[in-house]
Amino acid sequence: MRRRDQRLIIIGAAGAILIAAVALTFTGLRDSVTYFVAPSDLAEKAEPGRLVRLGGLVVDGTVRRDSEGAILFEVTDGAVTALVRYDGVLPDLFREGQGVVAEGRYTPGAAFEADRVLARHDETYMPREVAEALKQRGEWKGDDPR
Repeated sequence: MRRRDQRLIIIGAAGAILIAAVALTFTGLRDSVTYFVAPSDLAEKAEPGRLVRLGGLVVDGTVRRDSEGAILFEVTDGAVTALVRYDGVLPDLFREGQGVVAEGRYTPGAAFEADRVLARHDETYMPREVAEALKQRGEWKGDDPR
């Protein structure tokens, strides 16, 4: 076997190992990626049972407790509202009319089951997707969505 043939075999083996490593990395990351959706995109973009982040504004007058003690509230992007169910302690900054991101799972025909609720941390924060949806509907009152 000539040196040239040996080099080609080594380069081919290294390429195959690199492709396998990249494939394994993307396969592992696919399950850990959490997508962000607005309430109007929830039914279309969120796969049932998959972890997603739902962002929007908490609708005034919708925060309540159910018979099991879980907190129910509605989140809107100005066009559509989505019911969120959360069994836990809400953050101190959580308020009606404020921006919120709920991380959990979506099941069609049921409330969005949140595992975690994040309230915005200052007056200027708003997820970009939610701000863009509010701008398209003419309801945005801030300057820069970032």
